[in-house]
Amino acid sequence: MKILYTATVLSHICQFHLPHMKMLRDMGWEVHAAAHDNLAVKNGLQLKNCDRFIEIPFDRSPKSPSNIKAYMRLKKLLAEERYDVILCNTPMGGIVTRLAAKKARKQGTKVIYMAHGFHFFKGSSKKSWLVFYPIEKHMARYCDLLITVNEEDYALAKERFGKLTKVAHIHGVGVDENRYHPVSEDEQLVMREAEGLTKDDFVILCTGELNENKNQSTLIRAAALLKDRIPNLKVLLAGNGPKEQELRELISELGLEDNVKLLGYRTDLERITPAVDLVVSCSLREGMPLNIIEAMLCKKPVVASHNRGHDELVEDGTTGYLVKPEDAEVIAQRINLLFCEKNSVYKLGSIGLEKAQQYTVSAVQKEVKAIIQMIIN
Repeated sequence: MKILYTATVLSHICQFHLPHMKMLRDMGWEVHAAAHDNLAVKNGLQLKNCDRFIEIPFDRSPKSPSNIKAYMRLKKLLAEERYDVILCNTPMGGIVTRLAAKKARKQGTKVIYMAHGFHFFKGSSKKSWLVFYPIEKHMARYCDLLITVNEEDYALAKERFGKLTKVAHIHGVGVDENRYHPVSEDEQLVMREAEGLTKDDFVILCTGELNENKNQSTLIRAAALLKDRIPNLKVLLAGNGPKEQELRELISELGLEDNVKLLGYRTDLERITPAVDLVVSCSLREGMPLNIIEAMLCKKPVVASHNRGHDELVEDGTTGYLVKPEDAEVIAQRINLLFCEKNSVYKLGSIGLEKAQQYTVSAVQKEVKAIIQMIIN
């Protein structure tokens, strides 16, 4: 059996799908990947568990002529290789792949599209519904199975697209519980020292591409409200992206050079997450955020913005706190509460660790394996 993974950029495949690709190879499958190779800017991120990689010039912009070239190259590849299954991801990668695979489907290839979070959802803008919903509805007919990674998207897809294709749900792509887990105080101290942190620092981690959706600016503003209330406050921002210079200027404007540190793109967050005090995410939109699951597996409380991905993972007051995404004052209040109440930190972290077990790699691998077996049979 032979499977092709596609996505607009290769970093997506490397970040989210390598454990499942390994599982398939262990089952005897031949695994290929096709995407635009952007790993040069991803600080050591590597493609593994893959028998062949094919460069395809996908572009995130629907207006880019590169996507026409991607369509032609992909169509030729599918004619040559005759895959049993194609698993496509990301908006443009998913659209171009499904269009290119029309003939392959007639010849028996099964096409799966994994939606990592629809751009339209409860509470999203009217523009999102007018632009993205019709596209997803139209494209649903060009796949044999649509996989969703959160419950809200699953319910929506079943209702709106269920007559056009099969719909399934999995608990995200999974986080490796062998990498992310609680560690001893001594291990935490070693991890902190490696990052230039001390035992007495109160450390907050925020992970994600530095872009408008991840909304790191709100956390920076919350830090400005906290720097005089929390001694040794340290905020770590892990990621790179188009907003980096703007965020650096905001940090300087608010006088937070000693409090907020940009770590750049990191592939070793398992050496940082277990050592922090809590994890914060202010994202406007999330499908199923790995950084929150990573925090919960490391027994860390979470302060997260209201959106469908966070709302599914975080129980307000039970595993962490949910807040409005752009309310820096309330975010600061919740962070300060966790700073002051050490017992709450332990309790929230313990319950979060238990809840996160259904989102581990080993749990999700079973779901993916069952889905692929179902679709090929």
